[in-house]
Amino acid sequence: MDTHVIAAGLPALGWAVHGGMLWRRLSTARRDPLTGLHTRAGWTARAEHLLARRPNALVVLVDLDDFKAINDTYGHAAGDAALTATAGRLADWCGRHGVTARLGGDEFAAIVTDPAHTPGLRALQNALDRPVEHDGRVLPVAASVGHCHRAHLPVPTLTDALSAADAAMYAAKGHGRRNAHP
Repeated sequence: MDTHVIAAGLPALGWAVHGGMLWRRLSTARRDPLTGLHTRAGWTARAEHLLARRPNALVVLVDLDDFKAINDTYGHAAGDAALTATAGRLADWCGRHGVTARLGGDEFAAIVTDPAHTPGLRALQNALDRPVEHDGRVLPVAASVGHCHRAHLPVPTLTDALSAADAAMYAAKGHGRRNAHP
């Protein structure tokens, strides 16, 4: 083989390796390191795409109730356990019909493309309100859930869906920790 061909190919190989490393870093940046869910940035583009194309789409927001008390009482490792459990429960509820995210802190989101194939919002609320075992202790975990159906939006934008789901979530917080909006 000609050494000139090899020499010419080395920069291309280097760029290919470098591009692969950048792609992995970008993918990692779009995943929350604690929960494995998408980050806000990683989720938003997918959610916008799904909301625009799925007439039955459902946007869900979840906020843990009294999360600061878990951290203050049991420690940050316990808080991490509550966050991880919540992420797993939300992802299990969505199954393969949704995309989930940890938006930040103790706030989570999901978009479900076909809500008829999920167990329903009451089942999600029940799953999220189960205690979490951590380090020999039972942690009281509960969440407020808000949602918005795409069909209820005059214009199906993610911003409007998140605003409506956020309003529903805070209404749930105002009516007590265990209220779901079926």
